[in-house]
Amino acid sequence: MGIATRDSLRDWLRAPGSLSRRLARLGERFSVQVLRQRVAPFRALERAALGLPPRGLTVVREVILRVDDRPLVWARSALHQRATTGPWRAVKGLGARPLAHLLYDDDRIRRSELQPRRLSRHGHTRRHAERQWLAATGEAMPAQMLWSRNSVFSRGGAQLRVMELFAPELRRHRPGR
Repeated sequence: MGIATRDSLRDWLRAPGSLSRRLARLGERFSVQVLRQRVAPFRALERAALGLPPRGLTVVREVILRVDDRPLVWARSALHQRATTGPWRAVKGLGARPLAHLLYDDDRIRRSELQPRRLSRHGHTRRHAERQWLAATGEAMPAQMLWSRNSVFSRGGAQLRVMELFAPELRRHRPGR
């Protein structure tokens, strides 16, 4: 399969707008498989990205984005628990709908610059994603699945962090507009 490098996934890592809408154009059926949505302690990177204090709880949503039943992206979103009673309350009732329905249809929402990041093969996030991927798909996560992008969405003074981890298969496709 070869190595998925930052260069081979560059268009996906930099593509603005809705990832869900771009993925949907690759096939006939786009779907969101919700792996978990729960309250959890902050992770250091999420806390830093959201500008939050060292203690507190976050609402975490982890999903696999699929096209024609092929898993292509593992994604994790996190926001301070208090934000779910304020500007981001709709996250609680999202279910299997894409987060994009909330993020790109509201002019009050602003997105930070996209930040590409290579995960450590043995880091916590990668190991966590591997376990979920295997349980959800019955297959091991591709070893080359290391490139992600991160961004923070702001609305009404509250932030939501999104991390998207790309399957190397995407390097064969253009994200389009």
